[in-house]
Amino acid sequence: MTHLFTMFFNFNKTVIYLVLMVSIRSLMVDAKPATFLQDFHITWSDSHIKQLDGGRAIQLVLDQNSGCGFASKSKYLFGRVSMKIKLIPGDSAGTVTAFYMNSDTDQVRDELDFEFLGNRTGQPYSVQTNVFAHGKGDREQRVNLWFDPAADYHTYSILWNHYHVVFSVDEVPIRVYKNNEAKGVPFPKIQPMGVYSTLWEADDWATRGGLEKIDWSKAPFYAYYKDFDIEGCAVPGPSTCASNPSNWWESSSYQQLDPVAARRYRWVRLNHMVYDYCTDKRRYPVTPRECVAGI
Repeated sequence: MTHLFTMFFNFNKTVIYLVLMVSIRSLMVDAKPATFLQDFHITWSDSHIKQLDGGRAIQLVLDQNSGCGFASKSKYLFGRVSMKIKLIPGDSAGTVTAFYMNSDTDQVRDELDFEFLGNRTGQPYSVQTNVFAHGKGDREQRVNLWFDPAADYHTYSILWNHYHVVFSVDEVPIRVYKNNEAKGVPFPKIQPMGVYSTLWEADDWATRGGLEKIDWSKAPFYAYYKDFDIEGCAVPGPSTCASNPSNWWESSSYQQLDPVAARRYRWVRLNHMVYDYCTDKRRYPVTPRECVAGI
């Protein structure tokens, strides 16, 4: 009897230990940065960035003295980055809240941009995306958001792998830039990029092409960020990481949009796109190669 009791007790200890280990491992895999300063540092005007909720969220401020900005401590080569952002409410014309990746190289720059363009009260908020590859940009697309991005937090993410770059809003794709190097279209795949964000004045172009100027009587302007999530190959780091096909962002599920994502993408393009460089014949009399149907 004593022998059976001992076996039962040891078996239960083993089960409890295994459950605890699985739980701890799950927490380690799914863990998000506990505070802003774990993965980021302030790059511009630290007096205009305020940490909230013990550093798990931040407030960016724009006034007549300064805007502000921050950047990741590391650069990354492929992966996914996302943040929850609550944009400037009310009359935000002339302001730009930017969230982007940048190689920080002068001559041959790679960059993936979200730029949230301020509006006059009552007008829709536009988000502009742009892709720089091997130093060439000027690939702007603009989408009017289908919700009020100043009323609550929404998730904005950039997925970057060997197959494409996908810009998403609340898991809805709004822009896909495919890897068409085989057809002579440059694609960012060599230079690691840092993660950046800024809040600044750009009333010479941001709202209706610069027709709507910033109203400083409404200042200061505030934008809020939380849930910073970066998953990718940090540089410096293991040299084999970026080429490892076992990285989750390189798996078959992420090599193209699934049917649901593809339907959402078409819905955005049909109903909310307000500018596409691909169809701007004044700027591009010859359609850029990456825009040609079928590529």
